[in-house]
Amino acid sequence: MSAPLLEVENLRVEFPTRRGTLVAVDGVSFAIARGEVLGMVGESGAGKSLTGNAIIGLLEPPGRIAAGSVRLAGERIDGLSHEAIRRIRGRRIGAIFQDPLTSLNPLYTVGEQIVETILTHLDIGARVARARALELLGEVGIPAAGERIDHYPHQFSGGMRQRVVIALALCAEPELIVADEPTTALDVSIQAQIIRLLRRLASEHGASVLLITHDMGVIAETADRVAVMYAGRLAEIGPVREVLKSPRHPYTKGLMDAIPAVGRDVDSLAQIDGAMPRLHEIPAGCAFHPRCSDAVARCGRDRPSLAPNAGTEVACWLYPGGPAHG
Repeated sequence: MSAPLLEVENLRVEFPTRRGTLVAVDGVSFAIARGEVLGMVGESGAGKSLTGNAIIGLLEPPGRIAAGSVRLAGERIDGLSHEAIRRIRGRRIGAIFQDPLTSLNPLYTVGEQIVETILTHLDIGARVARARALELLGEVGIPAAGERIDHYPHQFSGGMRQRVVIALALCAEPELIVADEPTTALDVSIQAQIIRLLRRLASEHGASVLLITHDMGVIAETADRVAVMYAGRLAEIGPVREVLKSPRHPYTKGLMDAIPAVGRDVDSLAQIDGAMPRLHEIPAGCAFHPRCSDAVARCGRDRPSLAPNAGTEVACWLYPGGPAHG
């Protein structure tokens, strides 16, 4: 087995406030192999985007990495200077965000922005950089790329802008792409196109992808493995087929039960009672236990760690090592 491209170990993200320190990401560990797509899923507020931002050095102050480590190809990248992480973020890590307008400057053509990024990170000339920009725009499905390269962001539809952002993320040939809700703002047909594009680009470019989303359908179509996050912690992680077909953690089961099944008539969808706890109200033990119908006494006292279980890893006392098993 080759060494993983990305290794995140015991990552802890804190926000100091006047009323105390809030822990938004609490002891998260995972790895991504080269060429692998890891999906990270959970409700809003679970800490998914903060995990992604911590990896690429875009935490908004006063947010900070308080503990743990992030390694890219064995090199530790957390704690680097702003300039050092900026060079890595453009060259070795590409980023795709939910709203493409936040990644594109409205005052410059898309071609100028892609060319500038290429020239910043690759040792090539302007003519070669423009040719590379044209090639990328064609690769991500921009029609008439030779003409559209000189258009401004406002001249593109939302789906086409997201394709431009994907080209921008790929232009320096990164090893890792962090895609944070890349399809959320798009209609369903465009979502499917972007999903297929991300999957194809990961396989053809050999880039690893951390795909952050709240949509299990996107995970099922795109990811090799899935990490389920709740209240700043990982509840379950494993191969996408295993987790989606046979979810172990009660929270994962709840997410799957809330998805409507094609061809099955139901009067109402299942739902998980309650809501994600606020950062200053995260309970002791397993953070999910107040909403869990399977909770036992230990769930409210002791915090479970991820442990292997039938091909996946799950943080739940209901499995071997928990109270029902001695």
